[in-house]
Amino acid sequence: MSVILCTAGYDHTIRFWEALSGICSRTIPHPDSQVNRLCISPDKRYLAAAGHHTVKLYDIKSTNPAAVLTFEGHTGNITGLQFHCEGKWMVTSSEDGTVKIWDTRSGHIQRNYSHGVPVNDVVIHPNQGELISCDRGGNVRIWDLGENKCSHQLVPEEDKSVASVTVATDGSLLCAAVSNSVHGAVYVWRLITVRDVTSLVPVTKFRAHGTYITRVLLSPDVRHLATCSADHTARIWAVDLEGGSSQPSHNALDDPYRQGSDEPPQGFELEQELDGHQRWVWDCAFSADSAYLVTACSDHYARLWELQNERGREGKRSKTAHSFPNFGYWWLGRRSGVVSMRDHDRRTMGGKGFGRANERGAREQ
Repeated sequence: MSVILCTAGYDHTIRFWEALSGICSRTIPHPDSQVNRLCISPDKRYLAAAGHHTVKLYDIKSTNPAAVLTFEGHTGNITGLQFHCEGKWMVTSSEDGTVKIWDTRSGHIQRNYSHGVPVNDVVIHPNQGELISCDRGGNVRIWDLGENKCSHQLVPEEDKSVASVTVATDGSLLCAAVSNSVHGAVYVWRLITVRDVTSLVPVTKFRAHGTYITRVLLSPDVRHLATCSADHTARIWAVDLEGGSSQPSHNALDDPYRQGSDEPPQGFELEQELDGHQRWVWDCAFSADSAYLVTACSDHYARLWELQNERGREGKRSKTAHSFPNFGYWWLGRRSGVVSMRDHDRRTMGGKGFGRANERGAREQ
């Protein structure tokens, strides 16, 4: 079966693409609101679309465009979305200042956690027992589901919004994007779990962009970190903490949350800059084998990038995914294009004619 790419945005549609051909194979209307985030269930059967106030669940294989279930309970834009590893529950974050856990069978709310300020993102720790969320007030919080409480609260930089968080698939690293109009930084912590108790060790902070960072994402193999930005680019950083010292950098030891220093990042070398979009890059997703990245932008394009056949080389295909402009703002969690990848049987995305500088557009008819 082919690799399917899903995109959505402010034109109130969800679109399915044959990733290697650039052909739009299906369109689902989403009339109630724009779509802020997408997530495919672990069994690849369902697509969850987060919009204004609600999440709608769609059967991917069905030809019926109607949602099979609607999750209602938020009072603001939904900004984060992820499934439990077995699909038993789902977590969301919202501008209404809450993080909610939902029963995916009934659609009922199981847990409700309050930040008190708009929440920008939430992810599930691979141990499935903790949530990590971030907010507009500059906080990163870890929620212990067993104890049903917040176990850690971090403030990387005072009065700077934390736009996005990502956790390594092996649970070893946590990265957070902290930025404003003139500075986009990534903070990195090691996650150490002993007897079901997680502790965080600051590793490094580095300047990833010169303006807002909209998304930060670790690859499935934990060898790459992708950052998306208002500077019209996405950047790929090589993750190599084993190659250097296992101790935190002196900046982290002296004051892990201080502003300033742009010294070379420990363990994070700039590998590639994906330059081709014309406006803010809002979201990204890796393929299951970490060889490809898809990015979504306000320029109405989703672009699929072959990251590296060899150092410094990249191939790309671009698809005109959505043609309605984005009138939202990233710090409110509104994105012009969101992406999710359905990689059947974890196959790689290689294909003939998908080499260096091979770019094509597939416009809607």
